[in-house]
Amino acid sequence: MAKLSLFERRRRRVRTALRSRAGDRPRLSVHRTGKHIYAQIIDDTQGRTLAAASTLGGKASGANVDAAKQVGKDIAAAAKKAGVTAVVFDRGGFLFHGRVKALADAAREGGLEF
Repeated sequence: MAKLSLFERRRRRVRTALRSRAGDRPRLSVHRTGKHIYAQIIDDTQGRTLAAASTLGGKASGANVDAAKQVGKDIAAAAKKAGVTAVVFDRGGFLFHGRVKALADAAREGGLEF
């Protein structure tokens, strides 16, 4: 199979598992590119983004683990400001290591529960 179709299969599998466990919690969605990392807290019942953070124009820049940690701290602070304390972690089709894991750990340290 092509690399992209395998990614899409992983992404659908993760998202399906999240829907069954999510309940009324919003979703912390992570997207990673070669240059940046993005995080959003999304309320799927209303279809709204409650909080967002990325390496674009923020305190962190670049595509390294330190920048991902800063984005994790930023999304946790934005979530507190929006009144969100518990989320489900949506890693998309990305493996849970490296920058994705660093972002998740920093968000947990910042006060988010997942």
